[in-house]
Amino acid sequence: MSYAASAPSNHRAQASGHPLAFTGKYLSITSFKRDGTGVATPVWFVQEAGRLLIQTDASSYKVKRIRRNPRVTIAPCTATGRLRAEPVTARAEVLPEGELGRVKELIARKYRIDLIFIKPIRSLQAALRHGQPPAQEIALAITPVYGQLTQDILDMALHRIQPTPDATAK
Repeated sequence: MSYAASAPSNHRAQASGHPLAFTGKYLSITSFKRDGTGVATPVWFVQEAGRLLIQTDASSYKVKRIRRNPRVTIAPCTATGRLRAEPVTARAEVLPEGELGRVKELIARKYRIDLIFIKPIRSLQAALRHGQPPAQEIALAITPVYGQLTQDILDMALHRIQPTPDATAK
């Protein structure tokens, strides 16, 4: 079954001024363990200048995996993580600390109604940590590399180069 065929058009990755445009509230980001196993996590996101920006806990396993291997796959999804489109290869990077405020503001603007319900839950979670320091947040930028992978495959076809395992894992 094709994800794109079964997804409502407002949740599908669509062509626009940038190579891909992601709409909807949730993005599934799959980061990879040392053994290559993918771990998917649904997150809130905002799109800006061809990149997807997210805010997350700096000590999360997702961030630890991304620091080790910036290759991820992304796809629009539901709050529970059910994919609404085919995954796209992307590259994730941890943004400088100075960018966190701007990313928080953009996310707060997009999810203002949702935050009314989520903030009290997050406050309760923080209170239940009993003496643990509050979770430090960071911002991630995710850049789809779909176009580059397509270009690499076309170049290999034109030059009749056989792909190596590393060439398809970009």
